[in-house]
Amino acid sequence: MKIPFIKCHGSGNDFILIDEIENDFGFSEKDRRELSILLCDRQDGIGSDGILFVMPSDKAEGRMRMFNSDGTEAEMCGNGLRCVARHMIEKLGKTEIAIETEKAVLPVSQVEEIFPEIDTFSVMIDPVSFKVESLPMNYNGEEAVDVAIPELSAERTFTALSVPNPHIVSIVDNVDQDELSAVGKKANDLPEVFPNGVNVSYVQILEKNKIFVRTFERGVGLTNACGTAMSASSLVSTILGPNEKDTPIVVINKGGLVNCVVEKEEGRFSIQLRGNGTNVYQAVVDVDPEARTFAVSEQSFFEKENKTYEKLEAFAASEIGG
Repeated sequence: MKIPFIKCHGSGNDFILIDEIENDFGFSEKDRRELSILLCDRQDGIGSDGILFVMPSDKAEGRMRMFNSDGTEAEMCGNGLRCVARHMIEKLGKTEIAIETEKAVLPVSQVEEIFPEIDTFSVMIDPVSFKVESLPMNYNGEEAVDVAIPELSAERTFTALSVPNPHIVSIVDNVDQDELSAVGKKANDLPEVFPNGVNVSYVQILEKNKIFVRTFERGVGLTNACGTAMSASSLVSTILGPNEKDTPIVVINKGGLVNCVVEKEEGRFSIQLRGNGTNVYQAVVDVDPEARTFAVSEQSFFEKENKTYEKLEAFAASEIGG
């Protein structure tokens, strides 16, 4: 089976984008899982954090499903949604559309650049909930805000929220990557606390309305960036830290930077996530499902936009002393 695809990324969180509106491949659920495991493998595959399947929708201009590199499906993917937004906005020649996700139909749009010459896309992160049942998380209380989770750490406190995928966020003085990795692995091996697993983020407040976020992503591990984690971290930094609602919060990550705007209306939070949706290259992959082999051909790189994004990466690294 020959499958055209685009290798793309949001803040260095990289994906294989497959357009099922353009091509009806007739994938089964098993096909999606197996393709994700085969193609996302960084040793023997194309290499990515997941596959974005862009599908027809009767509720919006398109539908997004994201499968992690381990074959599991994520409820939501903010960085991936920006890549899908860019793809569909360019396909349709519009600046504002809607994309159906598992939990909601979300508005997406092309907006003012967050960095010179970086096409920027804004996506709504919603629904947001602090109720532990929404993750789910087994905890003696309706919410777990700035609380200890003894099974994970004797030193840290965490805030649990769904956006709508499950996250726990800890505000720290400095991000220790090794500690985060250990805590993230432990959290995802605790079904008695997190039955569906959880994304774990450490947040360092650099200055007012500027934070650095590092995330252990469920189903992936440490990633350059996780859009929903940056959104969740921005929200936590407004309720527990100095950051403000209705004001762009600059979020620095290992793969670059985004802006997040935390909004609250009628007692409900939502977050605007604004950042790049960069195409790395396009190609065709010829997959033999039975033999579990593939070959990539017709590869063509988007050299200009990749070089432009390197400038943003260098700026972001300078902000955290990287």
